Parts: sequence; C-alpha cells; structure tokens
Amino acid sequence: MKLVTRNTDYAMRALCYIAKQDKRSVSASEMVAALRFPRPFLRKILQTLSGEGLLVSTKGQGGGFSLALPAGKILLTDMIRIFQNTIQLNECVFKKKICPNRSTCVLKKEIDSIEQDVLRRLRGISIASLVKSGNGSRSLEKRKRHGHCSNSR
Repeated sequence: MKLVTRNTDYAMRALCYIAKQDKRSVSASEMVAALRFPRPFLRKILQTLSGEGLLVSTKGQGGGFSLALPAGKILLTDMIRIFQNTIQLNECVFKKKICPNRSTCVLKKEIDSIEQDVLRRLRGISIASLVKSGNGSRSLEKRKRHGHCSNSR
C-alpha cells in the first residue's frame, strides 16, 4: 500500500510550483526545467488537472497553466482522489475474495480508525500550506534533497 503515488506527488509539486510564481501562467517547458519531470509525464498530469478543473490552460504565445482555484482550496486529498481513487489502508481481501470476517474483525476496526485519522490529517494539507511551510526553518539543501514543494526556482 502506498499512501501517495508518484502521480499524486508530481501533481502536488507542479501545483506548488505554479502557486509560487508571480506570473499568472506557467509554461510546461518551464516546469519541466524547474522540476526535472519527464515532459510526457508532466503533460499528462497537467491535462488531468485541467480536466478536473484545478488548472486553467492558456494556449499560444505566453500561454501555460495557472491555478483555477485558490491554493488553499486545493487539497492533497483532491490529488489522491484524482490519481489514486481512494485511500484504503486495509482492503480485507485474501486471495481476491472479500474476507468473511470483515464485520467482526477487531483488527479491521482499529485499522479503520487509523485510516480516519490519516484522512483527517491529509484534509489539512493544501497547496497553500505546503508552499507556506517551504518558507519555514528547513534548510534549502534539505528541501532540495527531499523534493518538496519548497524547492527553489
């Protein structure tokens, strides 16, 4: 089980990069150079985000991508829904069959409780909060090494 997949991570980093720019629109080429993502992979992510109404795409000279919503309204849970479908820590599946003890399993109840705690925490993570945390006390070197939203331009 992966909590955050590569698509979700790349989408969040691209959105953070766009949110940090002073200009209204950021080209895909600029993001490829700054974030070091493979162009086809980034294009697919940007198209998906545009289709979901999170980005506005402008064509032509000076075109690019801009946020369609305020950065505080775009949540990590939105990216997980778009790119991963759902967060599920325990599927209760054994050899492709639903576990017959699902309704009485004590472990499932504990895992469900943990899952709800994780979801509550994830709902508090927005593009704005990630960009803001990049201005905190963590060193630039740590931010670069970990590839978080706070990467410098």
